[in-house]
Amino acid sequence: MLTFYVIVPILIAVFLYLFPFKKAARIVSIITQIGLTVATVFLFINSRENEIVTAIGNYGVLGITLRADALAAAFILLTAFIFLAAAVYSFSSNTSSLFWFLLFIWEASIIGIFLSGDMFNIFVLMEVGTVAVSVLIMYNRKNRSMYDGMIYLMINVVVVQFYLFGLGYVYRTVGTFDIEAAGYAFATIEATQQILPFALIMTFVALKCALVPVFSWLPKAHGTPGASAAVSAVLSGLYIKCGIYLFIRFQGVFAGVDATNLFIFVGVLTAIVGVIMSLAQTDIKLILAYSTVAQIGLIFIGLNIGNFFGSMYHVVAHAVFKVILFMGAGVIIHTYNTRDTHEISGVWRRLPLVSIAMILAILGMIGTPLFGGSVSKYFLAYNAGGVINAIMIAINLGTIMIFVKFAYMFFGKTQGEKVKADWWQQVPLLALGAACIALGILSEVIVRFMFNEDITIDLVGYLQKTGIFAVSLVAGFAALRYYVKDSALLARIKTLEFGFRGMCAAIGVFFAAVVVYLRFL
Repeated sequence: MLTFYVIVPILIAVFLYLFPFKKAARIVSIITQIGLTVATVFLFINSRENEIVTAIGNYGVLGITLRADALAAAFILLTAFIFLAAAVYSFSSNTSSLFWFLLFIWEASIIGIFLSGDMFNIFVLMEVGTVAVSVLIMYNRKNRSMYDGMIYLMINVVVVQFYLFGLGYVYRTVGTFDIEAAGYAFATIEATQQILPFALIMTFVALKCALVPVFSWLPKAHGTPGASAAVSAVLSGLYIKCGIYLFIRFQGVFAGVDATNLFIFVGVLTAIVGVIMSLAQTDIKLILAYSTVAQIGLIFIGLNIGNFFGSMYHVVAHAVFKVILFMGAGVIIHTYNTRDTHEISGVWRRLPLVSIAMILAILGMIGTPLFGGSVSKYFLAYNAGGVINAIMIAINLGTIMIFVKFAYMFFGKTQGEKVKADWWQQVPLLALGAACIALGILSEVIVRFMFNEDITIDLVGYLQKTGIFAVSLVAGFAALRYYVKDSALLARIKTLEFGFRGMCAAIGVFFAAVVVYLRFL
């Protein structure tokens, strides 16, 4: 019955669009989403020991197979919780039937991607998600939003051609689109014959993950003025993780291709570029968007040095943090009528509960001890070599500077009276804020539940990481005050971005780099 998890959000979407009593429809839909979230918990529990498989049509490897193993079920569980938070947050602020229709169609496509064992089916679902996101970006029909939405749509049209050509080579070589069957078949084929389809498909995956140099679409999509805060939150917290999921799956298909060192290098470069670009911004949404690029780079480093569970834990932790920060940013933008952090101050006094949730997320993002980010980064750096460990410390130093700069707006002179924020918006923020603490304090229990692995935190090692964090915090404050704050270089970097042609060129460069690296390895 795995189809249930895809069909239910579609039924919710249709119901919301057609039911004439809009407020009642939203309440019913949120209740249904709660039920779906509970169902994903049961799916996750049942899939930890044995993979659950549903075949659509009895055609063997030629049919579409839905598979829910522990990894897929973990992503589906995360999806259900984030969309529940997005639905509650949007209850009062977004009342259009079209918005709610697109939101739940988007959820159905994401869950379908995580369940699908068929590469062509993944293509179809990714395209459905792309169309839904494009319309949601252009939803308010502002000139900038229309432009950003079209750029997002067109760049995805370009990169999906690489994926389709990759699928063509896969089918020509092994005669199936089934991920598991293709993996078995490629295990018997020379690695040189796998290079071209691997490079084509990984170019598509790299853009979905926003790796350097194919990352410029992300700030356009996340930071566009017209996009709802809930949409930006799901984009940054969840949707970009679809690329990470596909990277893991396709690494299993092309097991004969070893691009580990290449992706470690790309991960490092992505993290560094993300930190620098984030530090250069003053727009609250662009700061958060570029910091997501940095964290994706960090996750890729962890994946490619073999710290799988640390990477997956950071995927979960980062999703929680970014959903809080983008949703909280939406409330702040609405209250202050500006996105420039230089024009925002005294948020703590005007929006106390929103501030509490966002500060908890910030403490998690920078790796404060006993918070989720501290533990996930500890797992990420587990057994990392000296150079990689130093790079991870430097990346976290950059993250500290980003969010110390970001946090200035909570303090200072109060602008206006205390605001009575919408409780529909505050409830998910506070619930996720509590999760920031739980992800740290209950980390061993959560890892055991989510990944069925017993990972013990070494007290001495964790205390060493705590000491490094304390030094990094002091260094981050000093660097921010005496260099970063008034840096002319960062002021010039702030305006750098690829246009459509530049992004197309970046896609070609990435593809060529992968082919050349693997061909001459």
